[in-house]
Amino acid sequence: MFDHAQEFGYSLAHRVHTMSSPAIPPAAARVPNAAADALPAGVSPRSAAYKRIALALFLAGFSTFSLLYCVQPLLPAFAREFNIGAASSSLSLSLSTGMLALSILCAGALSERVGRRGLMFASMTLAALFNLLAAISPSWNLLLVWRALEGFALGGVPAVAMAYLAEEIAPDGLGLSMGLYVGGTAFGGMIGRIGMSALEEYFSWRTAMLSIGVVDLLAAIAFVMLLPQSRRFVKRTDLTLRHHLRLWRAQLHHARLPFVFAIGFLVMGSFVTVYNYAGFRLMAAPFNLSATACGLIFGAYLFGMVSSSSAGALADRLGRAPVLVSGILVFAAGLALTLSHSLVAIIVGIVLITIGFFVAHAVASGWVGHLAGSAKGHAASLYLLAYYLGSSVLGSAGGTFWQHGAWRAVVAFVAVLLVLSLVAAHRIIRAERVR
Repeated sequence: MFDHAQEFGYSLAHRVHTMSSPAIPPAAARVPNAAADALPAGVSPRSAAYKRIALALFLAGFSTFSLLYCVQPLLPAFAREFNIGAASSSLSLSLSTGMLALSILCAGALSERVGRRGLMFASMTLAALFNLLAAISPSWNLLLVWRALEGFALGGVPAVAMAYLAEEIAPDGLGLSMGLYVGGTAFGGMIGRIGMSALEEYFSWRTAMLSIGVVDLLAAIAFVMLLPQSRRFVKRTDLTLRHHLRLWRAQLHHARLPFVFAIGFLVMGSFVTVYNYAGFRLMAAPFNLSATACGLIFGAYLFGMVSSSSAGALADRLGRAPVLVSGILVFAAGLALTLSHSLVAIIVGIVLITIGFFVAHAVASGWVGHLAGSAKGHAASLYLLAYYLGSSVLGSAGGTFWQHGAWRAVVAFVAVLLVLSLVAAHRIIRAERVR
C-alpha cells in the first residue's frame, strides 16, 4: 500500500511545482537569479528535518479529511436526532465541501502573503474547534453553521501543503513526502468514516464528533511542533485580484478544460451521492446492518488508493481518454450491482464504484495539468472548485431522490450523471481530434 502511495506521490510531485495552488511556482522561479542562488538548499530525504516534515504533513492530511468526512456515516443519526430527511442531513457534509471549494481559491494567494506554516496551523486548529462546537450544537441549524465554517477553514490546508513541500523539499525527496501527504488524506478520510460509525453505535454521534475534534486538535498541535519554519518561502505582494481573474477566465475559455472541470464535478457528485445514501439503505430492512458494519464498507477506500496510483501509469501507456472512460464505465457497472438484493453483490458494487471514481479523478486531475499551459495553478484551483462543488450540490440533491424513490431513484440519478460524464469525455476527445 505504501509503495502505491509513493508511486502516486512521484507522479504528483512532477506536477506540483506549477500546479499546487494558484500562481505558486517554485520559490527559486519567483525571485531574481541572484536571490534564487541565495536560497538555502531543499531539505534532503536523509535528514532529520525531512522526517519531521513528512510526519507533520501526514498529520495535516489526516486531520483535514477526517474532519471533512467524519459526518458522512452519521447522516442517518442526524436524520433521527433532528427529525429531518436524508437530503437535509446531507447538508452537514455538503455545506462543508462547498465552503472548502470556495476557500481553496483564496488560500493559495493568501499564503503567498502570510506564509504557509502559520496558515496551515490556523486552518487545522480552527477546523477542529468548529467541529467540537458542532458536536455540542443544540439545534440543527447551528450545527450547519459550524460545519460551514469548518469547511471554509479547512481550505487553508490542501493546496498550501503541496506548495510548502514543493518549496522546502529537495527534488529527490519530493515524491516520497508527497506520497505520505496523499496517504494521510486517504487514511484520514477512511478512519474518519469508520471510527465515527463505531463511536456512534456504542456511544453517540456527539461523542463521535467530540472525539475526532479532540484528536485533530492534538494533531494540529503536533503539526506545528514538528514542522520547521519555511526556509525557502519568498513573500509576494504583486499578485492582484485582476491578475487571478484574468487567468481564471482564460481557463474557462479553453476548448477542453471546461469539460474536464465538468467531469470532476459529475464524478465527485456521483461518488459522494452513493456513499451518502448507501448507509440509509443498508441500515434499513432487509439488511438491517449496524452503524459499525456500515462503516466498515468505507474500507473500500483502500482499493481506491491502489487504483488512483495505477491510473496515471495506465494513462501514460494507453492514453488518458480510454482510461478515463474505462473508470466511468467501471463506476457504472458497480452502480448496477448495488441494485441487487444480495449484500455481497452490493459490497462488490461499492468497491467497483470506488475504483472507478479514483481512476476517473486521477486521470482528470492529471489532464488539467497537461492542458493548462503556464497557468496550471489557476486551472487546478478551478478543477478543485468544480470537484468540491459537485460533492456539495449533487451530494445534497441525491437526498431528494432517496426520499421520493429510495435506492432505485438514487441509482437513476447517478446514472444520468455518469452519462453526462461520458458526454463531457467525448467532447474532450472530439476537441483533441480537431486540433
